[in-house]
Amino acid sequence: MTDNQVSFLNQNGPILIIEDDIDDQEILTEVFQSLKYPNELIFFSDGEKALEFIYAGNVVPFIILSDINLPKLSGLELRQKLKTDANLALRCIPYLFFSTAINQRAVIDAYSLSVQGFFVKQNSIAELEKTISVIMEYWKRCAAPNNF
Repeated sequence: MTDNQVSFLNQNGPILIIEDDIDDQEILTEVFQSLKYPNELIFFSDGEKALEFIYAGNVVPFIILSDINLPKLSGLELRQKLKTDANLALRCIPYLFFSTAINQRAVIDAYSLSVQGFFVKQNSIAELEKTISVIMEYWKRCAAPNNF
């Protein structure tokens, strides 16, 4: 790669969705299918299972969408572990919160952990599709600092 070339995030990598609500998992699956994003969706119902998968390092995810309130290891605790692990931090995987649990404290805590976004789950499919589309299009255009 020359100095003039720009590498991008692993756009074809899977999207990790850490969500313990089965209905929300099904809705998100429908939204991604409707928007025709080809990325594999890998769901985890708790933060510990997601952490084990990420530590295994078999694949580099495109992005991580995480709920805040999760069993075993909350979204904030998971983000903290990923942020403080030097090897994982070098992967520069975008970590975004996608939650109904929104309040000022949660948003402050999330951004203090250098989260790359905090989005509210909408009640309508149309609004949810708009949000997912904005997230995906934004990250598809971002360069990753570790790829230079």
